[in-house]
Amino acid sequence: MGYGLLAAAIAAEVAGTTAMKYSEGFSKLWPSLVTVVGYVLAFTLLAQTLKTLSVGTAYAIWAGVGTAAVAAIGMVFLGESTSLVKVAGILLVIVGVVVLNLGGAH
Repeated sequence: MGYGLLAAAIAAEVAGTTAMKYSEGFSKLWPSLVTVVGYVLAFTLLAQTLKTLSVGTAYAIWAGVGTAAVAAIGMVFLGESTSLVKVAGILLVIVGVVVLNLGGAH
């Protein structure tokens, strides 16, 4: 259950961050509302996740996967530049989260 809530928290945060790009500095109503709702939902779900997962594990996964997902969305859908260095950075974030979890963050 904890990992399902965490996945939903990540999805909400990624949606909120992506919508923020389209809000043009919060000058557009609907993307701004999606941003606010996405972040409120993300933090609410993350708080529920912390009832069953350790804060280190949950936050590492939430931040790492969210960062990697937003970077990939930027490159694939938002026209941001793609380079081997950026892809390697995303992979390092993912490897870092895996290593933290293998290291016994309970």
